[in-house]
Formats: sequence, C-alpha cells, structure tokens
Amino acid sequence: MDRAYHVIVEQIKQLIRDGELKPGDRLPNERELCQQLGVSRVTVREALRVLEATGLIRVNLGARGGSFLTSPSPEIVGDNLAHLLTLSPITASAATEARQVFELGILPLVIERATPEDIAALRGLVADARADGAHSMDMSAAFHVRLAACTHNPAIEALMHSFHGPLISSLRAAKTVAPHMGLKGTEEHGELVDAIADGDLPRAQTILAQHLERTAQRVAEK
Repeated sequence: MDRAYHVIVEQIKQLIRDGELKPGDRLPNERELCQQLGVSRVTVREALRVLEATGLIRVNLGARGGSFLTSPSPEIVGDNLAHLLTLSPITASAATEARQVFELGILPLVIERATPEDIAALRGLVADARADGAHSMDMSAAFHVRLAACTHNPAIEALMHSFHGPLISSLRAAKTVAPHMGLKGTEEHGELVDAIADGDLPRAQTILAQHLERTAQRVAEK
C-alpha cells in the first residue's frame, strides 16, 4: 500500500512545529502540493484526509475554499490521547489515584480563574443530576470534565478529556460497590461549586479530597 502520504503529513507537522505554518494559514491547493512534493493527487488527498481527521486542518468547499491550518481543540487533543490510553489498560484503582493527584492539583487554578459563566455551567450540571433523580456516571464525569475547563488551560482540558474513559471505568466500579452513594456525590458537587464561587480554596480542597477518597475506598473494595 502506498504510504507516501505519511511523509507529507510529517512534513506539514514539522512546518507547524518550526512556526512556518500557523493557525489560519491556507495550504497550497492539491495541484500545487503535487508539483512541490512530487507525488500523486491520490497521495495528497490521503494526507489531507489524515490531517483533517486529526484536527490539524479544516477543509472548506466553494470558490474560496481550501485547506486551512487550525488550532486543535482540547477535545480533539484529548481524544487522541485517549486512544493511547486505551492501548494500556488502566485499573479503576489506578485511575482514581491519578484523579486525586490531578484534580486536587488543578483546584487552585479553578478557584483563581473560574468565571461567572463557569459557575453557572457547573450549577446547571448539578441541577440536572438532581432532577434526574438517579446517579448517572456520564453526568458525574461531565461535571469533572467541566471543572477542568474552569482552569482555561487547554492543556489541562485536553488531559481531562483524554482521561474520560478511565474516569467512567472508576465511577462504574465504585457504583457496583455502593449503588446509592452517587446521590451523595451529587450533593458534594453542589457544595464544591459553592466553595469555588466563594473563592474558598481550603473548603473546596476538603470537599473534593473527601469526594475522591470515598471513590478510592469503594474501588479498593471491588
């Protein structure tokens, strides 16, 4: 199978790393790329497809269309990291231990940078969980992912998105041990938001530490 497109992909990535290509820049069209790189149009199209799939370019159609370099979102970067994590199975206990280090570590930034819109979004997630009446692992995971977004640090957001799979696994394992404890978790989410809104870091740390420690104990019992 023709793998020449890999060379093109790596060349473009290197141009990005070197700063010669920046978000918003338009790539040469297919014909120009074929001439510059000495490859077939099929090879160029495959390279562009790979770059688009990984979120490095966007392809616009029409008279003013073309391939434009993008700045990958935290979700896209996180998805790519998540694929790597799935290749190395992570236990629920290990995932929870990592959460304790990571989530408690980012909490000072959350307190410092959370905007009124962030607080409202977190309160909305808590309200949805309460209205649901049952503990939802997806809702709980969404809260913790949104919490990381309050740092307004795309690297932290990407790491949290990449950890979504292990996060769900740890919550699922904890739920099998204590099916009804999720409702308490929702209330702790609400208390945590109140502490963040008040700018009270010590109280927020205490609430989150207890919240995660209870999950750690439950998965250890499994």
